[in-house]
Amino acid sequence: MTRMTSEVPEISQVKTIARRQFLRFLAGSPLLTATSAGAIASLLAASSQQVLAQSYDVLRGSRRALGPDGIITAPGDALDVFEFEPAAKKVVLSKDALLGSAPAHWGYLESGVEGDVTRDANHTAYARYNIRVRRLIDARKVDPSVKIFGETWASPVFICPVSSLGAYNPEAGVAVARAAGKRKQQMLLSTVDNASIVDVNKAHGSPAWFMLYPTDDWTVTKALVQRAESAGSPSIVLTVDRQGGRNTETLFRARRQDERDCAGCHTPGFTNEVSRKANFFGIDVAKVTNLYGTGMTWEYIDRLRDLVKGKLVLKGIMTGEDARDAVRHGADGVIVSNHGGRAEESGQATIGVLVEVVDAVGGRIPVLIDGGVRRGTDVLKALGLGATAVGIGRPYVWGLASFGEAGVDRVLQIMNDEFITIMRQVGALNVNQITRDNVTRA
Repeated sequence: MTRMTSEVPEISQVKTIARRQFLRFLAGSPLLTATSAGAIASLLAASSQQVLAQSYDVLRGSRRALGPDGIITAPGDALDVFEFEPAAKKVVLSKDALLGSAPAHWGYLESGVEGDVTRDANHTAYARYNIRVRRLIDARKVDPSVKIFGETWASPVFICPVSSLGAYNPEAGVAVARAAGKRKQQMLLSTVDNASIVDVNKAHGSPAWFMLYPTDDWTVTKALVQRAESAGSPSIVLTVDRQGGRNTETLFRARRQDERDCAGCHTPGFTNEVSRKANFFGIDVAKVTNLYGTGMTWEYIDRLRDLVKGKLVLKGIMTGEDARDAVRHGADGVIVSNHGGRAEESGQATIGVLVEVVDAVGGRIPVLIDGGVRRGTDVLKALGLGATAVGIGRPYVWGLASFGEAGVDRVLQIMNDEFITIMRQVGALNVNQITRDNVTRA
């Protein structure tokens, strides 16, 4: 006869363990509805004083969220926006993709200028700032909305313009617009996206802003502005940071690996380049030699100010001097931006010059910022240093490439959830309560 020891659990303990194992099995079953799973999670929480239900849900999800290659298989599996990057890369480089593996498309998205120093600096510079948290403030209910030019956005996070989104999803900017529109967040559409401003505005549910590449033909500039304003776009955002050319080495290296015949889409010459872009349909571009309006001066801004009926925003401002000039020449707003590190290899991060720009405009116009934003804490840091709103670029394109509209939606959800969480930690009940007192140098 086997001798009983004190290590053998009591019958009641065995029943408890078995019950919890059974509940875990049920909670992981795909046959259950979300409501049923939530009820079971509540039972599990009640059976243990040590683990919260939401913590259990995260742990349960993390065990089944990754594929055999360690990459997420559904947008809801992502714990942060970074997990979308390898998922997007897998799709874009897949041999089973509709157009075959597209290394050049991936290189285009990931490329900065020359050694990618500025691209990387945009993100790493956020680590130079810490957040000062406050305690014993009831911040269970916070309002993350912002108001800009009379528009109310549900979140200060907005969608930055990225060209040729059709390279990552057939619906291009339309899929992005649906995701942003459902969450009441604003987006800026690039002149050279594959989707038209008309279709994007319909998909968004309210007019998006139009990012203008002016070309070097004023007649074409006028036609583009009029097309956007006729579609209802309230703000024209002129990109001013592409004047000096650029050497996108990461893209060029990726092209060496691309075995596709790309001549159908990338035939040399401006006319061939934009003939497939919806915003140029019906516009005579025969006299155009470049997309970026090389040679623009402040006199050009004066001329454009007279043309634009709505708001005029200058995107690409990186100094206080240019910010003051923007105000003087009638700009309604500026975006601190270096094109995601794709405009110049200055090594200067956008967050590093934000205070300079904010102080220069002195509250006369809103200052927005983009470049390297990956976390809700990045958003709060930028707002604390004076930004009115904060744009994301590559993260939502990762979501678009990997899972389409659902991927974009999940990226926005993660960013918003992280932002609201850190708002509560600093005790800010709304964005107006986020100030420089909340941010300190590391």
